[in-house]
Amino acid sequence: MFLNHSPTRRNDAGVIADQISPTSGDTPQRSPESRIVHPRQGWTPVKQIRPLGQRLIEAGLLREDQLETALAHQQSEEERLRAIAAQDAGGNLSQLQRKRFKRLGEVVAELGLVDEADLLPVMGEQLGVEGVKLREGLIDPAAVQLIPREDAERYRVLPLMRIHDELTVAMADPQDLSAIDALTDLSGCRIRPVLTLASGIERLLPRCYEADFSVDSVTADLDVEQLELESEAIDLDLHGAQQLAEGSPVINLVNYAIIQAVRQGASDIHVEAGQKFTSIRFRIDGALREVMKPRKEMHAAIVSRIKVMARLDIAEHRHPQDGRLHVRISRRDVDLRVSTLPTVLGEKVVMRVLDRGRVTFDLNRLGIPQDSLACLRRMLGRPHGLVLVTGPTGSGKTTTLYSAMELIKGIERNVITVEDPVEYQLELINQVQVANDSGITFAKALRSILRQDPDVIMVGEIRDRETAETAIQAALTGHLVLSTLHTNDSATAITRLVDMGVEHFKIAASLVGVVAQRLMRNLCPSCRESYYASTALLEQLHYEGDLRHGFARSRGCADCFESGYRGRTGVYELFEITPAIRTLINDGADLESLRSIRTGPTLISEGLRLAEQHLTSLEEVGRVALVD
Repeated sequence: MFLNHSPTRRNDAGVIADQISPTSGDTPQRSPESRIVHPRQGWTPVKQIRPLGQRLIEAGLLREDQLETALAHQQSEEERLRAIAAQDAGGNLSQLQRKRFKRLGEVVAELGLVDEADLLPVMGEQLGVEGVKLREGLIDPAAVQLIPREDAERYRVLPLMRIHDELTVAMADPQDLSAIDALTDLSGCRIRPVLTLASGIERLLPRCYEADFSVDSVTADLDVEQLELESEAIDLDLHGAQQLAEGSPVINLVNYAIIQAVRQGASDIHVEAGQKFTSIRFRIDGALREVMKPRKEMHAAIVSRIKVMARLDIAEHRHPQDGRLHVRISRRDVDLRVSTLPTVLGEKVVMRVLDRGRVTFDLNRLGIPQDSLACLRRMLGRPHGLVLVTGPTGSGKTTTLYSAMELIKGIERNVITVEDPVEYQLELINQVQVANDSGITFAKALRSILRQDPDVIMVGEIRDRETAETAIQAALTGHLVLSTLHTNDSATAITRLVDMGVEHFKIAASLVGVVAQRLMRNLCPSCRESYYASTALLEQLHYEGDLRHGFARSRGCADCFESGYRGRTGVYELFEITPAIRTLINDGADLESLRSIRTGPTLISEGLRLAEQHLTSLEEVGRVALVD
């Protein structure tokens, strides 16, 4: 078929190169032993090249009828180009082919027959190169500057990263030897081509050559004076890692990762070693997304650089460490909590991003419905008692507690917290950091706080019987105590305290109320679409509304990193303790009895309310809010 092979030609070293289109695959190849050789790159032979269509069918990614549809679409494109060339007397068909012809891989991706993330590895395997789905986080701004924009557009390429003298370049045709020769001359580097779709290059290339994408302007936002580095740390022997860490490429990479994490609203940065690459991932809206893949050789230097910034022992690789660093980005102060963990392949680093500019400690702005908000204000208005906030890790419990503290603090009140760790520093509040190494546990700190004449006490988390007993004793002796528990819903908080060994009558006498919460992802407005859910799904979620009601879901797009979601909204379930409920607790009522007497919206009903408004999907409601 047309355009499945470029003509065989001789390169500048006299080596015969059989040019094979990276997305062709519907025409038998000339030779099962075709060799793809480049004198500068030393590529290895690719043997027994099978057509792409056959590979996709064997991989279960494509059906025979779908392949025929794609080939028919490709054939119509070929005929259209021929007609254009015939109308233009001076037209050049080969130029039209290169600029406009969509090869088989791009056709099946455009038609939605195969997902790009599944397609590219198969295409890359066919050619003996890596297939990469492009996204902005994979691109090092310093590498982009090595290739002028006009040359990148001409050869349909995009530089990704440079390590020493090797430049990794995403190419729509990684077997274009003339392009690789030109890129080598332009960059002065050895070119390592990887395969991607031309559509991905066309989408990202304009953004990568904008002025604000340059490495200088990106890293200039990171105020080095605010890093609070400990100069003594860099004197330790790192067996060569220190020298790597002090080099500008690693410093720029770490700085750029932190800046992009803050700008994209990430809550955590994960740096972990793999077999061939170091993976840098951001947790955005509760889900991890890979944004960079530096070479494995850089891992020790990246970890060492982070340790230097966090004032950790860069010579210690066998034990976990915890630290903290402070940066200023675009005139915003951001704290990062750093944790290291030794693994088989190397140290893993997680940085928790604490950006005060992106969080709000205002109960009115957390999205709590008005009825539930009024109930919560009643709880916080009590002079004494225990108020609990429950939910899994990452459900926003700390934000709710801090918002409550902002509401009730004042110059006339002595407010003290004990936290592990102290995430945000608040005015007019005395915050105590748990330090197990020094013997400052939750229970011990709480006993000391009771001798400080407190009005309000916030305990970061009730983890054991000793802490629970001390917190309840404080609530029974005239103090308002706020704390958190890890439970599935509000009623379960009571049975959890019982499991810890707290007597029923103490819980009944001290507990004011419980707030259970989750963070639910919002559908991306750019790719959201309406649909009618199945009856089985609605029954599984205990939906009691009109079964003919339309709901929404998202396909995934560039705006939401193909996830289908952007941002999160809190859902809340409140359990205010009434005299009747106190009697049940005191009598040792079981969990189902407690749930049956609770009134007001539940987590699942609040999630379904958001789904009815097309703010989230039913699948997200089931994942986050469905409680057995």
